[in-house]
Amino acid sequence: MELRQLKVFLEVAKHKSMTRAAESMHISQPALSKSIMALEEELGMKLIIRTNKTSDVTDAGKVVLEYAQKMNALLDEMNSTLNDMTNLNRGEVNIGLPPIIGGLFFPKIMAKFHRAYPNVQLNITEYGGARVVKSVEEGEFELGVAVMPIDEQEFHVYPIVEEEMKLLVNAEHRLAGRHVVDLKDLKDEEFIFYHEEFALNKIMRNHFIEAGFEPKILFKSSQWDLMTEMVAANLGVTILPASICNRAASPDIKMISLKQDIMWSLAVITKKNRYLSNAGRTFLEFILKASL
Repeated sequence: MELRQLKVFLEVAKHKSMTRAAESMHISQPALSKSIMALEEELGMKLIIRTNKTSDVTDAGKVVLEYAQKMNALLDEMNSTLNDMTNLNRGEVNIGLPPIIGGLFFPKIMAKFHRAYPNVQLNITEYGGARVVKSVEEGEFELGVAVMPIDEQEFHVYPIVEEEMKLLVNAEHRLAGRHVVDLKDLKDEEFIFYHEEFALNKIMRNHFIEAGFEPKILFKSSQWDLMTEMVAANLGVTILPASICNRAASPDIKMISLKQDIMWSLAVITKKNRYLSNAGRTFLEFILKASL
């Protein structure tokens, strides 16, 4: 078994497609298929179910995937340790950011960091908050930005932002004249909501359940600008962090406070008992010193 074969398998599992995995690794699809088949033959088990449209992982493949991720994380850790010896003359940091967060606070920080450390590459991947947490745990990212609460037994947690959640409604909506709205008053509303992989999905659903109802979800999105545009078009209502609501200011939208004290708290997280590269530590300090 070769590490190259495991990396190929990881890419196929990630993309669920032989074609996209081959493109990602810049190799031919026949070469990629040959590598997967050699790995399956050596292990004596089918790892990938191939169809015309997708390549899904079998139960045996899920076991191999778990160990391959651990081995890949260890290799990344080794490379990070070696890169530390260059005193940031080169290096890279793998970071996970939810799409709803990245555009708000991080471009200026990343620009300043790049000017200070031009040879350190920042690899940004956008995932939903829940997936960011899982990916930091599995070693895909050194650093992740996620919505609190976070399991502090598993992660080092560094709070960076806290702000109120606000209700957005169309200017012609029945609640548009209100300054404060109780969640109970939203029982019959149709919501523009967040995808399941976003931490806000679970957080807000729990608040609605506490208020005595399940939200009626008209549409799910990972893009706050699309969510606010749908409110402006009077297709439904949404609840978003105050900073996003302020960016969505429009004559067609009304921002309203919630009676319930619902906070949006962000933190940078790192996995406990995992080596954090010098570049990763430096970028973390950069974030914590910045005024977000």
